[in-house]
Amino acid sequence: MSCQIRSETESAYPGIDEVNERAFGQTNEGALIRKLRSTPKFIPELSLIAEAQGQIIGHILFFPIEIRGDSGIFPSLALAPMSVLPEFQKQGIGSRLVLDGLKRAARLGFTSVIVLGHAEYYPRFGFLKASRWGIQAPFKVPDEVFMALELIPDGLRDVRGTVVYPAELNDV
Repeated sequence: MSCQIRSETESAYPGIDEVNERAFGQTNEGALIRKLRSTPKFIPELSLIAEAQGQIIGHILFFPIEIRGDSGIFPSLALAPMSVLPEFQKQGIGSRLVLDGLKRAARLGFTSVIVLGHAEYYPRFGFLKASRWGIQAPFKVPDEVFMALELIPDGLRDVRGTVVYPAELNDV
């Protein structure tokens, strides 16, 4: 499937909402994106859309988070949510969104990304169990679905602690 990946613009907001609602079958993810977009930490360059023939068919968001531990507070990114319209799934669009987003995140100087997601999907991009680095979720989840990726060599060296997600996640 031929599509273009680009950063969101204000004109894409309704399409992003539609993609998330149709992909997840609910409005929670769209509401979360709108709340995160209104915060000072939001980085428009890391909210990406996949577009084909003028239609938004996919979306991914990378949002700044922190990993807090005994030795300090470490910046990172959360990958969430990622969505593709049902009729365009399993055509590589999600993979293109992930790969493009990871490259952009690295160019912006981020050193790592955290994801809570499918244990069979995200390892293909290099994600490994976050517990490997002593990184924990702030809530109980199976170890194999809470993953981390170093965007640069040793990007998580000496990082230990618990991920702190934005408060907006609690509201959705």
